[in-house]
Amino acid sequence: MKQLLLFFFSFIFFGNQVNGQSSSHSEKVISKAFTLGKTDEIRSAVLSETRILNIYLPQGYSADSATTYPVIYLLDGSANEDFIHVSGLVQFFNLTEMMPKSIVVGIANVDRKRDFTFPTTVAKDKEDFPTTGKSANFIKFLSKEAQPYIEKNYKTNASKTLIGQSLGGLLATEILFKEPGLFNNYLIISPSLWWDNESLLTQSSGLSKSFPGKKVKVYVAVGKEGKIMEEDAKKLSEVLKDLNHAQLKVDFAFFPEATHADVLHMALYKGFQLLNQKN
Repeated sequence: MKQLLLFFFSFIFFGNQVNGQSSSHSEKVISKAFTLGKTDEIRSAVLSETRILNIYLPQGYSADSATTYPVIYLLDGSANEDFIHVSGLVQFFNLTEMMPKSIVVGIANVDRKRDFTFPTTVAKDKEDFPTTGKSANFIKFLSKEAQPYIEKNYKTNASKTLIGQSLGGLLATEILFKEPGLFNNYLIISPSLWWDNESLLTQSSGLSKSFPGKKVKVYVAVGKEGKIMEEDAKKLSEVLKDLNHAQLKVDFAFFPEATHADVLHMALYKGFQLLNQKN
């Protein structure tokens, strides 16, 4: 009996040792950082500050290759804003071959109210947002510094797309009206066209006068976001269509199931489909 008990306890002791060793070996894992893209910091002479560009490079990208890529410029492109999920959506469209492999440049914010708005005549806006009204400087930064930097340092082609939502959509509309040649494609989501009593909607004549000698595609989308936002977005699409310009293609989409907070992803999915239609 004593020998049997000794064998029993010896079995448990050595069995636990083996199990412990096995468990220890199984916990040895390799862990390394998951890299989605890269971050470049550029000094802006126009804005007198350093700006961060978050950059997604498509699979297979090589600086040594002759292959060039379209560039998608994303406003509100900070890492904790829209850069990660928009890059993921672009990666999905690349994976399914629904759009060409593209570089995404997320422009991180410093003061979006300052950068995305033109001067307002509304006293309450001036009081509530004292830094606003400097969009002209930001547009100059895009054209004179950000775009040239990307084109110099990355394998780009002539295709340039701008994505802007809310105040970013306001800025995208201003660029379209005033300097349409800066981009080939404009994805304007839930634009804050209420700014300055909707004055921007009266300035489309500048677009017809300065329209570039190339095709420009514009996609406007809005969710169930209240009468003003919805009507302004619809009016923008109608103003653009009324120009009846041979080189301007305009699409509009309404998402009644979405709000201002969650419309971006659904809107961009549809927008990427429309921009990349073969016909």
